[in-house]
Amino acid sequence: MHQVERVQDLTEDELLERVVPLLPASAARVLGPGDDAAVVAAPDGRFVVTTDVLVEDRHFRRAWGSGADVGWRAVMQNLADVAAMGARPTAIVTSLVLPGDLEVAWVEDFAHGMAQACRLHAVGAEGGDLSGGPVVMVSVTAHGDLEGRAPALRDGARPEARICHAGRLGWSAAGLAVLEGGFSASDDHLEAEARDAVGRFLRPRPPVRAGLRAAEAGVEAMMDVSDGLLRDAGRMARASGVVLDLSSQAIAADVAALEALARAYGQDALTWVLTGGEDHGLLAVVEGEVPEGFRQIGTVRAGEPGVTVDGGPPSVLGSGWDHFSGR
Repeated sequence: MHQVERVQDLTEDELLERVVPLLPASAARVLGPGDDAAVVAAPDGRFVVTTDVLVEDRHFRRAWGSGADVGWRAVMQNLADVAAMGARPTAIVTSLVLPGDLEVAWVEDFAHGMAQACRLHAVGAEGGDLSGGPVVMVSVTAHGDLEGRAPALRDGARPEARICHAGRLGWSAAGLAVLEGGFSASDDHLEAEARDAVGRFLRPRPPVRAGLRAAEAGVEAMMDVSDGLLRDAGRMARASGVVLDLSSQAIAADVAALEALARAYGQDALTWVLTGGEDHGLLAVVEGEVPEGFRQIGTVRAGEPGVTVDGGPPSVLGSGWDHFSGR
């Protein structure tokens, strides 16, 4: 009978010897894993840095998907933030907390998922840290090269400019509803829409390349939509001192695509679209043409900073995900 290897059976060095070779290097690597810190080139002299954390049983459950799903998600949510600043993602470092009874195969699978996400955008995994703890916790720090551009900030929205979005709206929230309904990604009898929604929750696909094109075109403001369209649009509105007026007609197709699934789970598709988090799309404001990969979903107005829909208050309760209130 095959003996299952667990994290507690290996030393830290032995576990790193299993994981590090699975991860890619970036073109910007000067010095990779092995010393106290990695060295990554920044030709322009300016780079962006961001970090995010995933905590087991708060952000994910191992029963819902694979280790590779968690690795993919940990990388992609950080690459979305880099792209939202108008930078090209170059490298990540990862801190990983692991329970001793966790199977080594899960950790290797996690590394494979990270590698898949990194390779998709030519990003290198340049090191990190390991520690033991009661649950799996993942913290990824991502770096990006501005390539001579000014960073895309949240405070540049001006009246009469176009509000644009790239990516999907509401699908990750729908996937979470399916998983909380007792299903997992491995259930063969899930309908196609439910399976797609679960996939979007477990493996978000931020429009990184669209963000870079928008930055190159001179976007006025941009940010990652991670906590829901209303909440994140509100952050941009307050930073810019304007009203972001969303168009219900512009998001009608997003709502229609989720209506059947929402009915099946006793939820509301419009609420998913306006307040669902973790789709990791990009919200941008432009004064000229809509950038490739984006679509217009509203217009910036002068007024008391906030978000409206068709000129009036949003017609759904709540405004998006908050990490501390849990809603």
